[in-house]
Amino acid sequence: MTMKAHTPTEIAHLNEKFRKASPEEVVSYAFAKANRAVITTNFRPYEVAILHLVTKNHPEIPVLWCDSGYNTAHTYRHAEELINTLSLNIQLFVPKQTVAHRNITLGIPEVDTPEHVLFTEQVKLEPFKRAMQTFQPDVWFTNLRKGQTALRDTLDIFSTDKKGVLKVSPFYHYDDKALDTYLEQYQLPNEFNYYDPTKALENRECGIHL
Repeated sequence: MTMKAHTPTEIAHLNEKFRKASPEEVVSYAFAKANRAVITTNFRPYEVAILHLVTKNHPEIPVLWCDSGYNTAHTYRHAEELINTLSLNIQLFVPKQTVAHRNITLGIPEVDTPEHVLFTEQVKLEPFKRAMQTFQPDVWFTNLRKGQTALRDTLDIFSTDKKGVLKVSPFYHYDDKALDTYLEQYQLPNEFNYYDPTKALENRECGIHL
């Protein structure tokens, strides 16, 4: 059975209802409604929080990792650590062209050029769309937070994508200090040596959440 898409009014009601709820309560509600839940990650800073929160009671959930191939060595080591310590059910999706090949044909183009649009499609959007098409989730856990970008400031704990998938961001109202407290509570490692070639600035959207 496919979960019925939420209307804007229903989403607004959910966000009001769960405004002061704990992240654990948000996750519990979402799983109660889900038939095919997934969580996406790129192992950027503070991703460990959402990975731990969602998988501690639901270790079977598919963790979709769309690896651009441009991560730092620190990020790859961090990813391996979390995959092992949290026993993540990793589902890896990578671009159809290797970095070495793309370095010859395209490289990393300047932002706001047609070439960069193609680059972003190749290394991030196409693998992401392939992952979502493969798993066809009705609930999608992500670590979007208020204050990250202008677009994300218009969202909330609950939102929907263009296909009606319920997007759940349990830490939406958490700032870095609050997440630091969560990480300290559960003795979770963090990693700040992260690089996203599709973004020139931290507050620039790559397109996945548009």
